[in-house]
Amino acid sequence: MDRKKTGDGCVMNTEYHHWYSPNLNQEMELKVYGHGGRPVLVFPAQAGRFFEFEDFGMTEAVRWFIEQGHFQFYTVDSIDGQSWANWDAHPADRARRHQDYDSYICNEVVPFVRTRIGSEVCMLTTGVSMGAYHCGNFFFRHPDLFDGMIALSGLFQLEMFIGDFVNDDVYFNSPLLYLPGLTDEWHLSRYRDSDIIICVGQGAWEDDMLADARAMDHLLAAKGIPAWVDYWGHDVNHDWPWWRKQLPYFLGKLLEKR
Repeated sequence: MDRKKTGDGCVMNTEYHHWYSPNLNQEMELKVYGHGGRPVLVFPAQAGRFFEFEDFGMTEAVRWFIEQGHFQFYTVDSIDGQSWANWDAHPADRARRHQDYDSYICNEVVPFVRTRIGSEVCMLTTGVSMGAYHCGNFFFRHPDLFDGMIALSGLFQLEMFIGDFVNDDVYFNSPLLYLPGLTDEWHLSRYRDSDIIICVGQGAWEDDMLADARAMDHLLAAKGIPAWVDYWGHDVNHDWPWWRKQLPYFLGKLLEKR
């Protein structure tokens, strides 16, 4: 654990943790920022690491929320290079490896967080780009563990990575595939009580993400699930400067709801 001075001399609580994951059979690392408030699980961009959130200025962008005790951020590693972005592996093997990651998050990371903040507390998820895919997929798959999402410039299906291959592991990790046929009220009622935010720009490198955001917008509306799908301008590119503006904006809107 350390106490990190921020730009104006204030101190932000930061902690580094690591352990050997029995679900992944490898060492995994994460970092904690903050001393209290609503817990937020942060997924990195494609094949990113747990320190990406800090390195790209996101902790600085949300520093006020951390220091005021409104939110506490848990930044995890990805294994995208072993799963969806493992271009040398068969799609079925990539999907199987992602299932290991699902077990790591749900059976190791979430219990770790709950030992600190309460055994019944749910988390908000967030992420950018591929991290936004993860944040949405984990939220929709596990609404008993997560009670909200802020997905910034994300996909909600996997065609970009594995083409048209679909098996059960792919299907149940592709929100645009499994949500249309979902009628279970246990899931739907939890979605309706959650904070669902999807944001996408309309500038460079956002075309695929924009298409998925529109599809999710129509799908959630048809199911009566409240969601804020926010389309930013044609100058808003798929890049960190915009994500540093978007995340604090939406965190502020969540605070206004309290």
